[in-house]
Amino acid sequence: MPKLTYAVALSVAVSSPVMAAEFQWAGKTDPQTMDPHAVSSAPVLGFLNNVYDGLVRMSKDMEVEPSLAESWEPIGAGEGWRFTLRQGVTFHDGATFDADDVLFSYERASDESSDVRSWFSPVTEVKVVDDYTVEFYTNAPNPLFPASIANWMMMDRGWAEANNATRPDKESGNFATLNVNGTGAFKLEDRQPGLSTTLVPNESWWDNAEHNITKATFTPIQNPATAVAALLSGDVDFVEPVPIQDAARLEADPNINVIRGIETRTIMLGFAHEADTLKYGASAGQPNPFQDVRVREAVAKAINVDAILRTIWRGSAEPASQLVTPALSGFSEVNAARPAFDIEGAKALLAEAGYADGFGFGLKCPNDRYPNDEAVCQAITAMLAQVGIQVELDAMPVSNYWPELRADNFDMYLLGWSPGGSLDHEHPLRFLASTPNEEKRLGSWNFGGYSNARLDEALPSILSEIDPDKRQALIDEVTGIYQDEVAYVPLYVQPLVWGTRSNIQLTQRPDNFFMLRWVTVN
Repeated sequence: MPKLTYAVALSVAVSSPVMAAEFQWAGKTDPQTMDPHAVSSAPVLGFLNNVYDGLVRMSKDMEVEPSLAESWEPIGAGEGWRFTLRQGVTFHDGATFDADDVLFSYERASDESSDVRSWFSPVTEVKVVDDYTVEFYTNAPNPLFPASIANWMMMDRGWAEANNATRPDKESGNFATLNVNGTGAFKLEDRQPGLSTTLVPNESWWDNAEHNITKATFTPIQNPATAVAALLSGDVDFVEPVPIQDAARLEADPNINVIRGIETRTIMLGFAHEADTLKYGASAGQPNPFQDVRVREAVAKAINVDAILRTIWRGSAEPASQLVTPALSGFSEVNAARPAFDIEGAKALLAEAGYADGFGFGLKCPNDRYPNDEAVCQAITAMLAQVGIQVELDAMPVSNYWPELRADNFDMYLLGWSPGGSLDHEHPLRFLASTPNEEKRLGSWNFGGYSNARLDEALPSILSEIDPDKRQALIDEVTGIYQDEVAYVPLYVQPLVWGTRSNIQLTQRPDNFFMLRWVTVN
C-alpha cells in the first residue's frame, strides 16, 4: 500500500440537527469538460467523481475500496485481474449498468483520442465473461492495476452511441462535453461553462448517501479576493483554495473554518526537450538551449525555492526533489536532495554551455489552475534574470493553457502532478517521464518529449515487480536518471487550504478531490 505518512483525510464536524439544504461552493478552476475520458486533470476528474462512478474508488483515507465492482481478484499467476460487478446499478437515465458498459468504457478511455489512455498501457485484452464479470489481462503481473484505475469512470454504451459520443473529443467537444449520464451520487441539472454548474442528488444511487444536499452549485471564481469575500458574506459555503495570505484572518472569524493539509501534488517546471529552436522571447528562432543538460541544471540552481516557500507560501509548502512527494509510495530516499540554490554555479554552467551572455525564451504558465501559479512564475522570471536568462512570461486561463502545451507552443512551462489512484511513483513515470508513445499509451503528459531508453526499459519491471526492495531499487535508478538529466525541475509540494462556513461538515482528501457525498449542511 502507498506509504502515506500524514493524516490523509481531514473533517470539520459540528453537532447540530441536520436538515436538507442547498450548497454553494467556489473554486479557482472550472472543469473544462463533463467527459470523464477527455481531460486527465484534477479539476475535471475530481468534479466528475461526483456524477460518475468507477469500478473502484478512493475512500476518505485514500484506500482503494469497491464501487461498481464489488470485488476483484488476480487471474492465474499474474495474468491480470477479474472484476465482479455490482448488480442492480442504473445510470441516471435508468439504463442498466453491466459488463458491456465496462468494455465500452475501456474502448473509449483507451482510444487514441482519450487523455486517460496511459492508465491502460499495461492492458493487453479485456474480456467480458458474463453480464457481471470482466477480466483485464496485462502484459506482466501488475499489483497496482486496481488502484491505478480509481478515477476511470463508467459510461453507458447505449447513451453514448445514441448521442454520437462514442469517443472523447477534447478539441471540438461532443454531447458528452456538456451532458452527463453516470451512475454517481449526483446528477447534472445545469451546465454553463465558465459560469456555473448545478448538481442534484441521484435518488436512485446504489450506495448510501452521507450528505443532506438538495442542490449543489459550483461557481468558478478566479479572483482570490472575490472568493474570500463570497465566503465571508455567506454567498458560498465552501471555497477552495483559500489564499495563504488570508488564512489567518479567516481563522479568526467564528463563522469560518479553515482546513489545512498537504496535497499529493508536486509543482515543477518542464522543458521543450525535442524542440530544435526557441519559439518565444528575445532568442526566438535560435537553437534551443534547453537541449543542453547544463542549461537545464543552471535553471534549477538559479531558482531559490526556499524564497518562494517563504514569501509566496509563508511556510505552508514543502520543497520537492522528485516527481512524487516524500509521503507517497516509491519516493526515492537515496535521491531526496534537490539542487542547491547557487547563482554563481548557474552562471558557470551557462558559460560552459556557451551562454555566458544569457538568452531569452518564453515561459507558459496558467493563472487559474494552481494556487499562486502566476505569482510563482513571476518569481521564477525574476530569479532567472539574475543569471542572464530573460523570460517572456505568458500566463493564461487553464482552458487555453492545456491546448497550448499540446500544440507544443512553449519553451518552458509550469506543471503540477498528483499521482492518481495508485499514489505511487510509477504514475508520473508513465505519464511524464516515459517517451511519448501512442501505441503503448505512454507519456501522454510528457509535453516536452523527454526521453531516456533505460527509463523506458525499466518501467515494465517497476509495474510488475512484487519484491519491494527490487522494485524500489529500480525506482531509485530511474529517479537518479531523470534527476541527473534534469528532465524537470521539481519546485514544491502544494499545500491544501480550504475554507468553509462553520455550519459545514466535509472531508479534505490529499488528492484535492472534493466529494459532495461527504458534505453535510447544518
